[in-house]
Amino acid sequence: MQRIALSFIIAALIVTPARAAKLRVVAATTDLASIVREVAGDRVEVESIASGYQNPHAVDAKPSFVIKLARADAMVRVGLGLDQWADSLSENARNPRILRGGAGYIDAAVGVPVLERPSGVDRSMGDLHAFGNPHYWLDPENAKIVARNIADRLAQLDPGDGSAFQQGAADFSKRIDAALKGWMAKAKPLQGLKVISYHSSWAYFAHRFGLDVVGFIEPKPGISPSGAHLNDLISLMQRDSVRVIIKEPYFSRQGPDKLAAATGAKVVEMPPSVGGAPGVDDYFKLIDYDLDQLLAAVK
Repeated sequence: MQRIALSFIIAALIVTPARAAKLRVVAATTDLASIVREVAGDRVEVESIASGYQNPHAVDAKPSFVIKLARADAMVRVGLGLDQWADSLSENARNPRILRGGAGYIDAAVGVPVLERPSGVDRSMGDLHAFGNPHYWLDPENAKIVARNIADRLAQLDPGDGSAFQQGAADFSKRIDAALKGWMAKAKPLQGLKVISYHSSWAYFAHRFGLDVVGFIEPKPGISPSGAHLNDLISLMQRDSVRVIIKEPYFSRQGPDKLAAATGAKVVEMPPSVGGAPGVDDYFKLIDYDLDQLLAAVK
């Protein structure tokens, strides 16, 4: 990503008055922003950069993002290389608090058990998951880890509300535990269901809820499919009786529709992020919605 020429904006922000009583938190994605709200409630002001309908790997830089980051007390990052686009934005914001190592830099992935971590990096194999699969928030157990990471750092930034942040994370974890019992019961018809996914967004979701992801429309993360690759997938789907194709909202339907026409499988559009479908405005609704979409496809 090219550096953004915003010296006139930064000059104006130099004289920005001291922060208000509430911490200003900017999250890289809507999912992280949702979890910040669960942890902190109205004790912080939080907004996200990526939208729920947007590919979180590819976010275009905008001057408004730099302004938000220049004023932020903290930035919550997905990590694992997913939101590398945020590096340029943070550097242009000239806000040392949110740079790596800064007091307000929050890596949400710390402590998450990473799936699909490669033994080495080979750019010919795709360059989006070089540090392992970064879509970890789609396992509710990992969402609890994210909440603790956020609470710990917010408590350091605002010790006066520290106990409230820690209690918020604990309450969120209890709600996840309660919801997970229902989600696991709901997902029983999905156990062992073979699916094709456009991108490798669903490794953690599949691991938690028992899906079997047998192939991807992208031959490697971030690499567009060839006709030959799609034909190979058709053969695989016919052989293994694959009934479902998962497509994220921001990818083209062309490949999924070709596979569906050839195999009779259903294309299921599933958002991997909060805000990716109407009414999906918090983390709990995201998991509910995605499970419901799959269940409707297999009835």
